[in-house]
Amino acid sequence: MKKLFALMLSCAMVLSLAACGGKDSDSDMEYVKDKGVLTVGITDFEPMDYKDDNDEWIGFDADMAKAFAESLGVDVEFVEIDWDNKVMELDGKTIDCVWNGMTLTDEVTSSMECSNAYCNNAQVVIVPADKADEYQDKDSLKDLSFAAEAGSAGEAELEALDLKCTPVKDQATALMEVAAGTSDAAVIDSLMAAAMVGEGTGYEDLTYTIGLNSEEYGVGFRKDSDLAEALNKFFADSYKDGTMKECAEKYKVQAALIEQ
Repeated sequence: MKKLFALMLSCAMVLSLAACGGKDSDSDMEYVKDKGVLTVGITDFEPMDYKDDNDEWIGFDADMAKAFAESLGVDVEFVEIDWDNKVMELDGKTIDCVWNGMTLTDEVTSSMECSNAYCNNAQVVIVPADKADEYQDKDSLKDLSFAAEAGSAGEAELEALDLKCTPVKDQATALMEVAAGTSDAAVIDSLMAAAMVGEGTGYEDLTYTIGLNSEEYGVGFRKDSDLAEALNKFFADSYKDGTMKECAEKYKVQAALIEQ
């Protein structure tokens, strides 16, 4: 009987030690390093994440994600996601982070482990340039039909104002809806609006008028992920040595950059 008790005690100690030793398996950092790649969830969103002529992902967020992955000693992989499913994609480990000009809303910060804010932003109204004078305040928007990315801060602002909204795949699609005349207006991020509409862009006949809010961007990881703390350190180091500002200037978002 004593031998049996000793054997059971020994097994229990082994299991206990194994559990303690397996704690590192809960580390997102170790998980990413073991698989050798940081999988980044994005949408097509110039100037943050978009493809160049060689079909390669570039942009302020894309370039910073590449640099962060390099600092971890891993490769980077970009995966286009349905924005409405971003938390599910994270929790299912089809992606490791959401890095796509993501607004730090209460919903986001409660469901993800988020980095420090790194860019200021706002949701702005996009309309045909020849009608811009008609839509210079919130009261003037009540009869418009809007397009906005499903699950986005833009859609949330429209819902809060009780305005008619058609959810679409991404912000680029929202712009196309207005250009095609299938929606009267769209709500998108101000940083995207500055890059995508007006003179010298692919949407010269569109413009942005009023801002509906002010907000900040952050990067989202799985809840309790240790990668968020690692990214905060990377942001601080990159801001200090000037590489973050250099990247921001490349994509003309330096005015929105938040000191780290």
